[in-house]
Amino acid sequence: MSSGKILVAQGGGPTAVINQSMVGVALEARRFPGVTRVYGALHGVRGIVDEEFIDLTQETSHNLELVAATPSSSLGSTRDKPDMAYCQRIFEVLRAHEIEHFFYIGGNDSADTVRIVSQQARQAGYPLRSIHIPKTIDNDLVGNDHTPGFPSAARFVAQAFAGANLDNAALPGVYVGVVMGRHAGFLTAASALGKKFPDDGPHLIYLPERTFELARFLADVQAMVERHGRCVIAVSEGIHDASGEPVATLLAKEIERDQHGNVQLSGTGALADLLCDEIRTKLGIKRVRGDTFGYLQRSFIGCVSDVDQREAREVGEKAVQFAFWGDADGSVAIRRTGFYSVDYELLPLDEVAGKTRTMEDEFISASGTDVTDAFRLYLRPLLGSRMPDAFRLRGARVPKIFRT
Repeated sequence: MSSGKILVAQGGGPTAVINQSMVGVALEARRFPGVTRVYGALHGVRGIVDEEFIDLTQETSHNLELVAATPSSSLGSTRDKPDMAYCQRIFEVLRAHEIEHFFYIGGNDSADTVRIVSQQARQAGYPLRSIHIPKTIDNDLVGNDHTPGFPSAARFVAQAFAGANLDNAALPGVYVGVVMGRHAGFLTAASALGKKFPDDGPHLIYLPERTFELARFLADVQAMVERHGRCVIAVSEGIHDASGEPVATLLAKEIERDQHGNVQLSGTGALADLLCDEIRTKLGIKRVRGDTFGYLQRSFIGCVSDVDQREAREVGEKAVQFAFWGDADGSVAIRRTGFYSVDYELLPLDEVAGKTRTMEDEFISASGTDVTDAFRLYLRPLLGSRMPDAFRLRGARVPKIFRT
């Protein structure tokens, strides 16, 4: 006899719309007569192995809707990257609690966790339906046109650079903004959508899909300063040299690493400071400023794409429908079907798990320091409605009386 219990969890970095997916699962599941309980695991897979569950069945629909519109992960998240033994423990807990449907919202590592748990359930002959729900601001999930969380973060980046450009135009100099993206440059590339006039920044965009050369970078900056009298630069935290070594490690004296042994790129501020120092010392430019966006764009409460909210809700709903009406485990994927519309499909877990998508060549300019119109057409509908706009004075000059 079926227990009717399902479990949903959130993993990895929070986003502005991940709660929409969680609520999509909870509300859609409650529509199915066979569902008796909808549990939520606190802090992702760590909450599963620690049996830290809350009963979402007892939440009112109204409160769930309020939570859905709130950024960040309301269930809490984790950076744990489960190995085989960890996944075995996850499966044991799911079986002990008679969970028959497991939904995990996250990126490619989360998809890999779902894949392993799914395999263990099949080997044990336990009736567990396991569905991965896409989420990542990096937009690097294979098989997806784009991933929930990315459009809202991209909206933030575009607007932030539009503002930085206005500031830089008022007080000219060089501005360097470092944006998240270890392997995929989608989020950094979104800075280009903040441009309106031809001489607006960012004037230079550097992505991890292209090799970074410091000498060429300095020459590019000098050329832009000579052309515009200023330069706004968008840089991905993951830029690297020809050998694949992160530029941050080449310029920094001390290297910080995360719990997985990767060079700590997000939130340190090191890369922006190091590049600014190179510009000051090598080019002799005095007014040089740098910012590291770090975690700002992940859960920024005032800058959410309505398109992103809608699709994040729908991937949660579709996950439940695939689970109850289908006969396979998998990963929900977004497929673009027009300009602009989308549909959803269920991909085999091994097509998504542990794989990383990077920006396609057609999205990157020949110079490697800008994006193409193809990328602008790809991203613009994702940013949602009511994007703010900036205007300029027409600048009718008054003739001088004293001429020098």
